[in-house]
Amino acid sequence: MSAHDHAEDHGHAHGGAAHGSFRGYLIGFVLSVILTAIPFWLVMSGAIDDKQVTAIVIMAFAVVQIVVHMVFFLHMNTASEGGWSMLALIFTLILVVIVLTGSLWVMYHLNANMMPGLHDMREMP
Repeated sequence: MSAHDHAEDHGHAHGGAAHGSFRGYLIGFVLSVILTAIPFWLVMSGAIDDKQVTAIVIMAFAVVQIVVHMVFFLHMNTASEGGWSMLALIFTLILVVIVLTGSLWVMYHLNANMMPGLHDMREMP
């Protein structure tokens, strides 16, 4: 079996990764724009009154957008590269959860600790 035959067995013609179609890239782009525009609109319009719910909704949109990018632009799926893509996906999701929760934790505590008088001033007449 030659190297060329081996590449074709894995769906990688000419030694490169399998490329997506124009339609696939277009779908990924449109989804990315929609998944960016909706959270922007939520924040700018104040459609959801509770800031914590808004933050959770925005994080959910961010996670969906990460998956869209990995599927449509990075062409990751469970069958490619002998499962290494799935391992990379799991590692990426773990890092995203750590970064998002850590960032929110730090921002919350910075707000609470750097502006302690602000909460007292709101209750003043």
